Amino acid sequence: MLRNDAAARLLPAADPGTRLTDAAPVWLSAAHTAARTAVRLPGPRTADAPATPAFGEVGERSFEAHPSPRDDGSIVWWLVDDTDHRVVRSALTKERERTAFLTQASNSLLSSLNLGRCMDVTAQMAAEQLADAALVIAPARRRRLPVVSCLRGQSPVQFEQQVDPDGVPGLGEALRGFPPVPSRWIDPASAPEWMVPDGFGPVGSIVITPLPGHGVPAGALILLRRSESTAFTEGEEVFARLFAARAGAAMSAARLYAEQSSITEILMRELLPPTLQQTRGVDFAGGYQPSQDHERIGGDFYDVHPALSDDEASLVALGDVCGKGLEAAVLTGKIRNTLHALLPMADDHQRVISLLNTAMLNSHHTRYATLVLASVLRRGSDVKLRLTSAGHPSPLIIRTGGTVESADTSGTVVGVLPKAPARSTDVVLAPGESCVLYTDGITEGKGGPLGDARFGEARLRRALAECAGMPSEGIVERIQMLADQWVGQGSHDDMAVVVISAPRTHHLSAVDGHTRGRFTA
Repeated sequence: MLRNDAAARLLPAADPGTRLTDAAPVWLSAAHTAARTAVRLPGPRTADAPATPAFGEVGERSFEAHPSPRDDGSIVWWLVDDTDHRVVRSALTKERERTAFLTQASNSLLSSLNLGRCMDVTAQMAAEQLADAALVIAPARRRRLPVVSCLRGQSPVQFEQQVDPDGVPGLGEALRGFPPVPSRWIDPASAPEWMVPDGFGPVGSIVITPLPGHGVPAGALILLRRSESTAFTEGEEVFARLFAARAGAAMSAARLYAEQSSITEILMRELLPPTLQQTRGVDFAGGYQPSQDHERIGGDFYDVHPALSDDEASLVALGDVCGKGLEAAVLTGKIRNTLHALLPMADDHQRVISLLNTAMLNSHHTRYATLVLASVLRRGSDVKLRLTSAGHPSPLIIRTGGTVESADTSGTVVGVLPKAPARSTDVVLAPGESCVLYTDGITEGKGGPLGDARFGEARLRRALAECAGMPSEGIVERIQMLADQWVGQGSHDDMAVVVISAPRTHHLSAVDGHTRGRFTA
């Protein structure tokens, strides 16, 4: 064996005459043996002699070994130091793996807006990729910490733990969003029993890092490694914080969504029209359909305020706020609350409308509303109505013979001018007759054969003439069905309708003047 000076410094045992297998690393000796076989030593080199390099380490350095067969059958090995290349390739491969993991984590975490699901995914991914076990801890609820624990290869486990976070080194700071405590500062022996999954064994190292949220901390991530595993490096702690940032953002979004859903549900219950019932011997039915299928609230509204005694009139209000969607619904809620506050003076429709007009002019809203009020009183077998319209379509009266009359009432819209004068009219409903209050979303709905014709009041009147003698619920359903069929798949404004009917007979099931009716929506 021959060598140059560089090879002598790299392989001191490779003296001339020494066998390569006795002086070189195993990987180079194996490559040399394979090369000798390929060139069929002794003898000249064949045409298919290999030129594939071998790779291996000598000490702390990495080399590429390139064979060069000679005519005399010997092989010259050229060793090229590729330590820097190997380090770069290893770092690049590791970085690609980490990037792929973070991408997968983001996709998995953002695929759900359920907080519990996000915590499960965070704990499981961290246990599989970052540690031997992981815990995800959310901010305390009623002095108890929601915890998800996951051991590598197992499913996440959810539980609540009543504990003082400041009693666990680094946990209190993490839950408050402070920078993480380096793992080398945390004594593994200080880990409380609840933090260590069953069957985990002795803890070798711990990482506790915050889960950053949107404005407020989303929780804390705890990573555990067994005593026989390597301790967390500084680079691994930095990578754990990158993962925690994505997990915290997903958990924060899920918590925000849950809070908004809860608030929205509460507001929806307050803004949606009420369920109507028979009150003081009068049948009421109502129906409401917002402008779009994905919206549950809008600018149309109605309310029935029952009388406290048989000698007093119940008040019905149906209105339409300019516009649609959430902004219109908010103003709708304010109008309904104002009308409720004005109930003590409900007998004076003009005064109620004037005070409501003043309240709307003094608000920051620039929208206006139309409104119709109906005072309803049962007298014997008849029902007496006082109707007042403030810029709203006049109510329609269905008589027993099928005649449809328009109530003689009119007025200006509310919330535009300093005064809102309105003219009232009195109507009497005989048994089986009904009064229909509706919003212009029904008559102005466009559809028909060509899709551009309005439903119109004339078509509504013809439909109501066919409803003579029908119960109030049936009339509401009929109006809604015809309006839906006319509009078809086209867009429409909010639609609301209230029907007040004089029953043909008394309901014996009435208790304290009230019996439950069916709400048509």
